[in-house]
Amino acid sequence: MNTNVTAGTTSAARPFEWFRSLGPKGKRAFFAAFGGYGLDSFDYQTLPFGLAAITAYFGISSGEAGLLSTTTLVVSAIGGIGAGVLADRIGRVRTLQLTIALYTVFTVLCGFAPNFETLLVFRGLQGLGFGGEWAVGAALVAEYCSARYRGRTVAFVQSAWAVGWGLLVIVYTVLFSVLDDAVAWRVLFWVGVLPALLVLWVRRRVSDAEHVTERRLKTKARGSLAGIFRPGLLRTTLFAALLATGVQGGYYTLFTWMPQYLKTARGLSVVGTGGYFALLIPGAFIGYVCGGYLADLLGRKRTFLLFSVLSAVLIVLFVQLPYGANGLMLLISFPLGFSTSAIFSGFGAYLAELYPTEVRATGQGFTYNFGRAVGAAFPAVVGFMGAGGAIALGAVGYAIAALALLGLPETRGRELTGIGS
Repeated sequence: MNTNVTAGTTSAARPFEWFRSLGPKGKRAFFAAFGGYGLDSFDYQTLPFGLAAITAYFGISSGEAGLLSTTTLVVSAIGGIGAGVLADRIGRVRTLQLTIALYTVFTVLCGFAPNFETLLVFRGLQGLGFGGEWAVGAALVAEYCSARYRGRTVAFVQSAWAVGWGLLVIVYTVLFSVLDDAVAWRVLFWVGVLPALLVLWVRRRVSDAEHVTERRLKTKARGSLAGIFRPGLLRTTLFAALLATGVQGGYYTLFTWMPQYLKTARGLSVVGTGGYFALLIPGAFIGYVCGGYLADLLGRKRTFLLFSVLSAVLIVLFVQLPYGANGLMLLISFPLGFSTSAIFSGFGAYLAELYPTEVRATGQGFTYNFGRAVGAAFPAVVGFMGAGGAIALGAVGYAIAALALLGLPETRGRELTGIGS
């Protein structure tokens, strides 16, 4: 495998040369992955933002509310691992269509749930599609990229999470301002039908990278979980899964409970809560983009380490400030969104570079979603302990992520084309 590392000349290129270099097919793949992940975010965030209303409507405890989130993340891990294996067997694009369709259907069905138990089942099944979309879309785009631009290109796909999140905040603010809470949370889920339109476009216009299709058709050893645990990849798989566990444990702990924390513990209105996210989400978008550029400039491992430290410090500050310091909390929202999102930017490129073509999506799907499943325990713990100071437990996740880097190689500049890649 070619492991030549590109020197720090990336900054000399034109700002959007990474996009021009994709070519027509690569650009369509980029838009498919960007749209899929943005709408994935939109549908996922329906629960955190509707959680206070759902809790009141069904009369459930905070522990049961936390179970909704944990179930989604655990089942999404199963979906992500399965989608990774499937993508290595039947192709990236076909699997991408399937994952988007899954999370769309079950998001809408959540809005029709007559009781807590039904909602729990529908939300869990939504996780099958939610978990699979990222790994498949990231692999699809990474295989169209040159090594020189891979970090920033896949990071722009990652930035779609902030776009979908921002769109959801707007819809949430409007719905909960004009409708009764008992109805608004249902409508919020019903709006999640939007991704269905993307499936139709992907089916007609997007295709896998040619060298990947050729390799997939030639090799028999593809899409196997056993393949990512063979001697040459076992260490990589274990430490990459640990890295994903730490990052996602910290992230989901904070953002699963933040809307309810701001509304109940801090006593903010719907509009007041939206004000925090009006700063946090732009910070997240800029963080996703900047994180990708830094991953190309500094290397994958240094970028992960930098944002692990920053995220841990900012989370503790955010939730430990005195209750009269809401203004200072507001100022921290932007850098908090920036750092906790920038750390995700490197995942798409880094995980793609750690695995050969025949098990690339499998490796990405397993490690990222194993981390999501184990990290899902963090929000549940906070649910039973109570939000607020307990959210600071998410900082522990970032410490775990920093330690995991000790067992992983630097891959900046690694090519994904050619024999054995």
